[in-house]
Amino acid sequence: MFRLVSLNLNGIRSAATKGLVPWAEALGADCMGVQEIKAQQADVAGRFERLHDLHGHFHFAEKKGYSGVGVYTRKTPSDVVVGFGSPEFDAEGRYLELRFDTPARKLSIISCYFPSGSSGEERQLAKFRFLALMTPHLQRLKAEREFILVGDINIAHKEIDLKNWRSNQKNSGFLPEERAWMTHTLDEVGLVDVFRTLNPNAEQYTWWSNRGQAWAKNVGWRLDYHLATPALAKLARKESIFLDQRFSDHAPLIIDYEFDL
Repeated sequence: MFRLVSLNLNGIRSAATKGLVPWAEALGADCMGVQEIKAQQADVAGRFERLHDLHGHFHFAEKKGYSGVGVYTRKTPSDVVVGFGSPEFDAEGRYLELRFDTPARKLSIISCYFPSGSSGEERQLAKFRFLALMTPHLQRLKAEREFILVGDINIAHKEIDLKNWRSNQKNSGFLPEERAWMTHTLDEVGLVDVFRTLNPNAEQYTWWSNRGQAWAKNVGWRLDYHLATPALAKLARKESIFLDQRFSDHAPLIIDYEFDL
């Protein structure tokens, strides 16, 4: 069984003070995609190159204390792809792809941090640019290899995916254009929202605002995903959102797949 985790850390140093390292040791994951590291190579060196027996690979943002993604893996990848070819967004450290290729199979595990548009119109327009670039990238990738993209996509797809959907229809993360992008990615590009294939239930959230006792009242959003090619999605066996301990404003999303790298 292959255990794959996605977690927005909201700062790896902050998450470490909240018990990230011993939790990762006990979890027994094979791969962990992390987002919003908010650190540079110098901050990671000597502290976070490894999480227990998982070796880390990273894509840092040029701006200090901002964005950044990583993948921790037990098995050594055959190749590491940093960025997806966009100068604007590769500078922000948003995409890291680890390839585990054999003569019989081409397979990638991707950690991706989609922009948030909640700070204003400028960042919302950047988010739309990112989505427009990501669609053809995913199409090309799907034509060449099997993959699972994990990450904070910053979109709640359907009404079931956030508590207060009626009042958020004009807010970033639940805009009609964002939701349409997700629908297109699933229906036309042909990727699978793996969590929803295993868990159709309401109130399954992975992010809670720090305002208004959102965590205590479970006023959340499902913003974190595993998006997989169909063949890999069919191998998903068990899902969970880890709620017993908080490392950031996001919760870890854990899915077990019946394959090995």
